[in-house]
Amino acid sequence: MRISVSSDMDEPVARRLVAELRERGHRVSVHGALLPGDDPQWAPASSAAAREVAEGTAEQAVVCCWTGTGASIAANKVPGVRAALCTDAGTADGARRWNDANVLALSLRLTSEPLLKEILDAWFAAAPSEDAEDRENLACVARLDAGRRTPG
Repeated sequence: MRISVSSDMDEPVARRLVAELRERGHRVSVHGALLPGDDPQWAPASSAAAREVAEGTAEQAVVCCWTGTGASIAANKVPGVRAALCTDAGTADGARRWNDANVLALSLRLTSEPLLKEILDAWFAAAPSEDAEDRENLACVARLDAGRRTPG
């Protein structure tokens, strides 16, 4: 799977994230502070990673900033992106299952290396729900997205 990763800081957990994804066999593209010469700010870095998902050049993305909040906000401004800030494995599982999240947002402050592995394990193990109510909620989100793109 191709995964786009961004971080606004070149922190050990961000570097470990990239290494862990590659060790799991994923092709990783990087943005922000992880790419020399790229804009390291959380908004442009996160939106660049999210755009790769929206454009189909990456299947998923992981966006990082100190709290994870700004990265998730910026990613969610990209139509078609469903970014979820996950601070534990249970939230990552639910985000994939019930929300069909395609962008994982992480806090550089809160995410230790062992926790990172737990979150990634849960994220990749979960599959989107086929439950009718869950699918209808996702359809509602898609309609909101479409309305946001309509001028007027």
